Amino acid sequence: MHTHALDTDGFATIPQVLTPDECERLLALPIELAPSSAGSRCLLQHPWCQELVAQLRAHPQIAALLPEDGVAVQCTYFEKSLSRNWLVPIHQDLSIPVAARVDHPALRGWSQKEGSLYVQPPAELLEQLVAIRLHLDPCTEVDGPLQFIAGSHTQGRIDAEQAAHWRRSCRVATSTLERGDALLMRPLVLHASSKAAGTSLRRVLHFVFGPASLPYGLRWQNPV
Repeated sequence: MHTHALDTDGFATIPQVLTPDECERLLALPIELAPSSAGSRCLLQHPWCQELVAQLRAHPQIAALLPEDGVAVQCTYFEKSLSRNWLVPIHQDLSIPVAARVDHPALRGWSQKEGSLYVQPPAELLEQLVAIRLHLDPCTEVDGPLQFIAGSHTQGRIDAEQAAHWRRSCRVATSTLERGDALLMRPLVLHASSKAAGTSLRRVLHFVFGPASLPYGLRWQNPV
């Protein structure tokens, strides 16, 4: 069922991947955020994060959805609340963290984020990635949940004008979750989120898994 939803819609929910006690333990970790920052991308080097990667790989429903030789290539912590709030317009996730720059016509959008190097590879590579969002708090309609346009991940890269047209003309699915639930998504699925309107926190660990080896001479920055 989850495989069908991920392949067809571009996203799927797996309930209760983490217990309440596990969520509390993760929330007690000293993850530091700058006052103006929505999150931190540099978590994979921490032992607790690597243990969580192993836990995700061992989960039978999640393991079936990951690349066969998959590695974790990024973990980002997001925290949304009334005091740390933001709106994300409709978009696709197009950048991946890599170890070094490679000059190739298929690669574009080079950038630096939190001291790491990112590039936008072709859609054929992005189609192999799976993101896993572990929700450490409940995420209701008023907490700025992700909104998806189902099936849009099958259309390759979509420019901003096309994405805005899809948002106006297509039904949007809102993903609300309970504490401990996992939301899996294809990075190419069009998604957005509104600002939080409630008084609660929405804290998420966002993992990205991809194939162990990359084309064009690229290497992952710090795969686990």
